[in-house]
Amino acid sequence: MAIKRKSTKVSAGAEGFLSQIKWGESYTSLFLGAIVVVVVLILAVSYFKSRNVTQSTSSTLSTGSKEQIYPGTSIPKTYAVNEGDDLWHIAQKIYGSGYNWVDLASANNLQNPGLLYVGTKLLVPNVKPRLLTTQVNQVQQPNPITGVSYTVVKGDYLWSIAERAYGDGYKWIVIAKANDLSNPNIIYSGNVLKLPR
Repeated sequence: MAIKRKSTKVSAGAEGFLSQIKWGESYTSLFLGAIVVVVVLILAVSYFKSRNVTQSTSSTLSTGSKEQIYPGTSIPKTYAVNEGDDLWHIAQKIYGSGYNWVDLASANNLQNPGLLYVGTKLLVPNVKPRLLTTQVNQVQQPNPITGVSYTVVKGDYLWSIAERAYGDGYKWIVIAKANDLSNPNIIYSGNVLKLPR
């Protein structure tokens, strides 16, 4: 019986120690979970603060990041480059047309128009917005193509085929895609091209 008592004391002692470890594990898990929650909250708060600062800064600089200045309103004489700006988007803000990036580049003698530095002051020329206009060729093309397919002859190019088929040479892309041409510059006499209508 003495042996049994001894083992009972050992097992009772072991259970007490194990229950203390489990109690400690639960506090440890609780403590680590609280740390994770605090870190996530700090990161979320700093993210939203930086996002609000960026939005308010970009809306107060120059003429406003989302505003577009159209003809009839005053065009600023200079523009301060913001982070993430490129000439196309600056021209859209100022003129309402990204195509005016060429005017900004030439007015500022930019050697590399794709390279802008934050804070650089650009001179803004007072020019009209360049609007993209597509004109369908009003002149009747010789030998117009009216069908849904066309057999290539010597001297044909996709541009000329598109002009004859659609009245617009820029639609050569439609023909290239419809025919899965890997190299649109190479077409051979006798090839039959699909012409989507």
